[in-house]
Amino acid sequence: MRIRFLSSFALLLAMAGLATDAHAQAREYINARSATDAAAPPFSGAVLAGNTLYLSGTIGLEANQQVPATAEAEARLVLDNVRNTLASAGMTMDDLVTVQVFCSDVAHYDTFNAVYRTYFEDEFPARAFLGAGTLLFNARFEVQGIAVRR
Repeated sequence: MRIRFLSSFALLLAMAGLATDAHAQAREYINARSATDAAAPPFSGAVLAGNTLYLSGTIGLEANQQVPATAEAEARLVLDNVRNTLASAGMTMDDLVTVQVFCSDVAHYDTFNAVYRTYFEDEFPARAFLGAGTLLFNARFEVQGIAVRR
């Protein structure tokens, strides 16, 4: 009886240790911003927890912080931003498992899709394309997603 109690107790301790490790999993911040920096936007570009990368919404502005003249150019810029963030975490577009596209005018759906298709080599991730009304800086698109390292 005492041996069974001790082995059950040891098993419980081991399970508790695994649960603690999962909760204490290290996080890596991509394009990190600190809550103490009042001048920076209040979010990081992405957070890597284990093999999962949570990407913040990003828009596609030109170097002068202006929205490109065409929806196609803007779609390329926003998807380049997503790809660059993924690369910073050692991932590719094919590691994306879900994507949300916010669009100021759903009339840009076909244009966005024509560009979007060129960024993947394998299966497409799950995706939502949402009419969102006005976006920051009058952007046409904002993209956020979740990636899991293959």
